[in-house]
Amino acid sequence: MSLFGAFAKRAKLNSAIKQTAEARKSEAGKADQLFKRVYQGYAEVVSDHPMLAEALYNWGFALLHHAKLKSGEEAVALYQEAISKFAFCLTLEPYYLGAAIDGGVAYMDLARVKGVKPEDHLYDMAEEQFEKANAIQAGSAAYNLACIYALRGDETACLNALEDSRDRGSLPNAEDVMNDPDMAAAREQGWFVEFMEAVKAKKEAVPEEPATPETKANEEPPVEEEVRMEDHEPPAKEETPAEEEAGKEESSSTGEEAK
Repeated sequence: MSLFGAFAKRAKLNSAIKQTAEARKSEAGKADQLFKRVYQGYAEVVSDHPMLAEALYNWGFALLHHAKLKSGEEAVALYQEAISKFAFCLTLEPYYLGAAIDGGVAYMDLARVKGVKPEDHLYDMAEEQFEKANAIQAGSAAYNLACIYALRGDETACLNALEDSRDRGSLPNAEDVMNDPDMAAAREQGWFVEFMEAVKAKKEAVPEEPATPETKANEEPPVEEEVRMEDHEPPAKEETPAEEEAGKEESSSTGEEAK
């Protein structure tokens, strides 16, 4: 692919990612139109460049959040399509963290839409994806695993996963954990209450540094955080050493032509 073609692909991909963010904030009718336009954009990006894992991930990300607006068979179809995109992405790039986490989320959401029990194979598939995410980055999906263990009533595994999430810095804030429906079965258990009290006590024991006038002036408006890890915006893809070297070679050759 030429340098110009690569830039054009990147522009289309960035445009589709922005439209996905817009679709997520739109009401149902407008969201449907935007999501369909987004899918066309991703399809154009991968049409003659099927190895572009980033496009596949973001395509799956759009499908995942489109599915959250639907119900019944329509939601099922969208979740299954999202899962296939994340799987393809991981086939191309096995260490793509976002695809592993959101793939697990899609399986869990699909299980909820279908109304299956926590012992169903869909939860097994979600667990497998979260384990894969943890292997890529330790603790990144520990809380997601804790949710599955809580639904299954596996108290020991749930506590271990919660502790791992806390220690790795991926535990949601205490209020979100307490209000998480996946934690409903564990909420009244003594071990869970003790864990959450320890988390709150530790947070309260850490004094906050007073903001200086300069800090206040430069402070950004507070951003409301979501409960779920899956609702993050797609992470920017880091270039591999091979891609960086290729970029240097292209830059060098362009400079020589200019001479």
